[in-house]
Amino acid sequence: MRAIPVASVALLGAAALSACVPAGAAPGGGSTFGFTLSPATVAPGGEVTLGVGRAAGGCEGRVTVSSPVFDTVTIPRHESSATARVDRDAGRGAVYEVTFACGGRTETLELTVAGGHSGHPTHHPRHPDKGVHAGEGGSVAGFDVTEIGLGALLVAGSVGAAYHLSRRRSGEDAA
Repeated sequence: MRAIPVASVALLGAAALSACVPAGAAPGGGSTFGFTLSPATVAPGGEVTLGVGRAAGGCEGRVTVSSPVFDTVTIPRHESSATARVDRDAGRGAVYEVTFACGGRTETLELTVAGGHSGHPTHHPRHPDKGVHAGEGGSVAGFDVTEIGLGALLVAGSVGAAYHLSRRRSGEDAA
């Protein structure tokens, strides 16, 4: 009779994990053919990942991706993604169309260039182009560290509660 508690823990864990995924992070990002653009907002000079959801009824051949803000990129048939670097002179706060073309089908997603200016120079005159550019300002792959921590706490708590309840019930059966 151990299968029931194990199945309960597995289902509870899967439900908790699925609840931790933000609504906008679902694969496909609203695209009919499963094309993705990540992140949807990027700073000038930043990189975007262009994805193709081939398993979800998407394209079978190579995909050509074009936009006024980066050079045209071709995603080969057996690849699911490629990267493109946004022009450094892209208009801050502007929204650009990114067009995916495959087998006579086209679809357009929007790419927003991050706006505003921090007042800090992005290019130090003494040390041009040296060192590593810092990350996303305290986030990991677009997620807030607090959200990740709370999600992990939720999963750990639900698994611990399920384990505790299954052990307590097993002890009642033996008595």
